[in-house]
Amino acid sequence: MERTLVIIKPSGVQRGLIGEVTSRFEKRGLKLVALKMARFTKDLCAEHYSHLVSKPFYPIIEASMMSAPVVLMCWEGVDAVSVVRAMTGATDGRKAAPGTVRGDFCLSHQENIIHATDSPENAEKELRRFFRDEDYFEYDSPLLSYIYSIDEL
Repeated sequence: MERTLVIIKPSGVQRGLIGEVTSRFEKRGLKLVALKMARFTKDLCAEHYSHLVSKPFYPIIEASMMSAPVVLMCWEGVDAVSVVRAMTGATDGRKAAPGTVRGDFCLSHQENIIHATDSPENAEKELRRFFRDEDYFEYDSPLLSYIYSIDEL
């Protein structure tokens, strides 16, 4: 089992896409194990986007991420990081394939609706940034048990 972070960015929240995005991951067979709404601060934004802080476009990212609340989610499943990344689509919404979250809902590189962790190692770091141990919930999921048992054949 693998866990990954998904953030529905302010533009996705403002456009009312929380249910649509969440539904796609559920229908794919991923399990939602943590969920909350929050607001990015300057410090949190600088930490989360530390690899971009020195870029000339960073102030635009910061303003966008602080413009409205975000929805933070932890999804669990087999190869969750790569599955979520594939479902999310290319960072530039104009280049994202139809059928992906970005391909279906955005036409912008900056306002691209969603963040999805890019590696299992970064997933661990990012999840620790936003969730505490008590934020996670374990529960039975008959559909997921079936899917995972087929994978083991």
